[in-house]
Amino acid sequence: MCACVCMYFVAYSLQERRREFEANLQKAGLMLETQDKWSDDGKTYYLKIHAPWEVLATYADVLKIKVPFKADDIPKGRDVPLAWLTCPFRLPPHIMKPEPNYFTAPFDKSKVDFFLIGNQETFFPPSTRNRIVYYILTRCPYYKEDRKEKDKTGIKRLLNNGTYTSAYPLHDAKECESERYHLYKHWARFLSFYKEQPLNLIRKYYGEKIGIYFAWLGFYTEMLFLSAIVGVICFVYGLLTFGNNMTSKEICDPDIGGKIIMCPLCDKKCSYWKLNSSCLSSLQSHMFDNEGTVFFAMFMGIWVTMFLELWKRRQARLEYEWDLVDFEEEQQQLQIRPEFELKCTGRRRNRITQEMEPYLPLTSKCARFCVSGATVLFWTCMIVACVIGVIVYRLAVYAAIASLMKDSPTSKIQLLGPLITPQLATSITASCINFAIILVLNFFYEYVAIWITDMEIPKTHLEYENKLTMKMFMFQFVNYYSSCFYVAFFKGKFVGYPGKYSYMFGNWTKLRNEECAPGGCLIELTTQLVIVMAGKQLVGNVQEALLPLLKNWCRWEQDHDLQSFGQFGLFYEYLEMVIQFGFITLFVASFPLAPLLALFNNILEVRVDAWKFTTQFRRPVAAKARNIGAWEEILNVMAILSVVTNAFIMAFTSDMIPRLVYLYAYQPVHEASMTGYINNSLSIYEITKIPLENRPDDGENPTWFNESITVCRYRDYRYPPGHEREYSHTMQFWHILAAKMAFIIIMEHVVFVVKFSVAWLIPDVPSDVKARIKRERYLVQEYLHHYEVEKLKMQLRYKNMKLFIHRMFT
Repeated sequence: MCACVCMYFVAYSLQERRREFEANLQKAGLMLETQDKWSDDGKTYYLKIHAPWEVLATYADVLKIKVPFKADDIPKGRDVPLAWLTCPFRLPPHIMKPEPNYFTAPFDKSKVDFFLIGNQETFFPPSTRNRIVYYILTRCPYYKEDRKEKDKTGIKRLLNNGTYTSAYPLHDAKECESERYHLYKHWARFLSFYKEQPLNLIRKYYGEKIGIYFAWLGFYTEMLFLSAIVGVICFVYGLLTFGNNMTSKEICDPDIGGKIIMCPLCDKKCSYWKLNSSCLSSLQSHMFDNEGTVFFAMFMGIWVTMFLELWKRRQARLEYEWDLVDFEEEQQQLQIRPEFELKCTGRRRNRITQEMEPYLPLTSKCARFCVSGATVLFWTCMIVACVIGVIVYRLAVYAAIASLMKDSPTSKIQLLGPLITPQLATSITASCINFAIILVLNFFYEYVAIWITDMEIPKTHLEYENKLTMKMFMFQFVNYYSSCFYVAFFKGKFVGYPGKYSYMFGNWTKLRNEECAPGGCLIELTTQLVIVMAGKQLVGNVQEALLPLLKNWCRWEQDHDLQSFGQFGLFYEYLEMVIQFGFITLFVASFPLAPLLALFNNILEVRVDAWKFTTQFRRPVAAKARNIGAWEEILNVMAILSVVTNAFIMAFTSDMIPRLVYLYAYQPVHEASMTGYINNSLSIYEITKIPLENRPDDGENPTWFNESITVCRYRDYRYPPGHEREYSHTMQFWHILAAKMAFIIIMEHVVFVVKFSVAWLIPDVPSDVKARIKRERYLVQEYLHHYEVEKLKMQLRYKNMKLFIHRMFT
């Protein structure tokens, strides 16, 4: 095993530390090789570290690394029918390098002959040797024998104080037979996008933690195929029923929608308008707001459960195949962070180890927690303020766009013609501005979250990762989804009615709350989701592909010139995918094609990440992980939340429930027809009673408007003028509200019952894996017992033989 440590020529004190550290490394059994080749700056040189068999065997015993001791004798399952259909997606056998299955046991150096050791040079895989060397580096002291200063230990401290500039495992050379070459040729190229991933090779070269990430990403991408197909079918259904939508027909009909005069959508600058001017918006809305959308929302609630449960099974199989069943991450992650030791000057005795260790006083911990909480609250409020700013933009700009488009919604816009409406133009520009704000805030959040987490001084690496994960995800959740939540659950819900409109921050602002178009707000939620989701994926892929390439331009052959993978490398990869997961689950009822966009992105993402790992990053230190960590709990929470959000979207954002109530309860001729729905869903208001501050300014009204028009319509269910309860809500409003609440309860209960039934029916661990685990544990005890008995017999024979020889000669 070869690792590399890079150093500058430094002051005498640092040179002394380096000499002591390297001397202690040699005492630990490592072999050091100073490179003659100098760097371009003339100040840096390289030290290669080799681990011989004796060192590897010793520390494999210390770390209880599992190694094979017997061939697997459990019969394999039957061949999968039609397995030949998957042949085009498989990699060549010499790349996958299928190995016989073995039962494994923790390595014991005193029982070398117990294990199946063929070649000592290849017995431990590269990732294991990588991990052993780094284990020694992190624990090797740099003090002299006569000065036992336990805080002066490990390569991490030496990197922090500048003794060394970097420390990393070396990549394999690029020769045709190297593992890195095979990964680059068969995994990291985009032309291999339809091929399976060589997970065993990834695990051997990079370690289990990176291997489990690519296994999860690949499984997630495979599961997206099913949801993408169903989403496309639902979208096609909306296209096929495009012409049968009676609601849109009535809106577009010049004799119906052309004669319905709508009340102004804003004060002063907005004019009266004809309903048929929203014809195209209504047609577009039907593509996403139809009966198929309800089915798809319920399907995605079940799909999420299937994905999480089947991943648990896949993860359990990988745990067994990669010898992670009895692995405890705490053994690796609960080490005290060097930063904690440096910043915590106080010392106290550990109750368990009885060793003196640094600790953070309670007063300091409380103060840091308060500052951290205040900072988190401040930046969360900053996000909300930015969202409110975008809402203010929508309210202010809508009036200007509506004024520009008076007479005809697109009279002064020649490029897109009738496709543009004031609502659509405002929604698109606001979504683009919101996306730009998201990108700017993300730049600051990364540093803020790390700064807050560092300020809290977590004691262990596991605690640090969990705190950073929760803070970053909370920031990203609010940042990416807040605008979608506004459009889905707030826009058009607190509008009021002519003569009594609701205003943002009060009447003095003159910013009237937004209304939904007659076709509903769902198309605007779709627009918001498409721009933010597609924009994030586009920017993310550009950043991942171009930035590393520019930074490593023409110099990736030298490991030192490559980018450091860093401790947050996988963190950002998981975060990107989990945010995408939220888009395709939380708001998927508004855009059935979201899984298709995610599928295309992830097919590219797998290969881009593979390319980065093999060509643009230094080889990361191998680490073990038996699962995806805290992200699994986050996915579970988002899966439950998605059922609630989609139920509310279908009930309150979609027009599905009002249409069904009209169809089955208020259709005047009692036929299965939506004829008359538009007239039924619009209330009436007398124009003369509209307050002056709400009326259009002189010159704003279109040319067709005249004094013969006495009433205007608005989207609500209120009694008409002259009624004893004029302008109060009708019984139909309350019936619709009751139907919406009933729909939410029924949908949530149906989906949750199916979810929990599926989770109960699908065991987390496959039965064959359980059998293998039990068989392996039994064989370990059986063979070790047999081994010890045979060893004892040999010792007794040897002792008796010595005794016999002694008696013979005496």
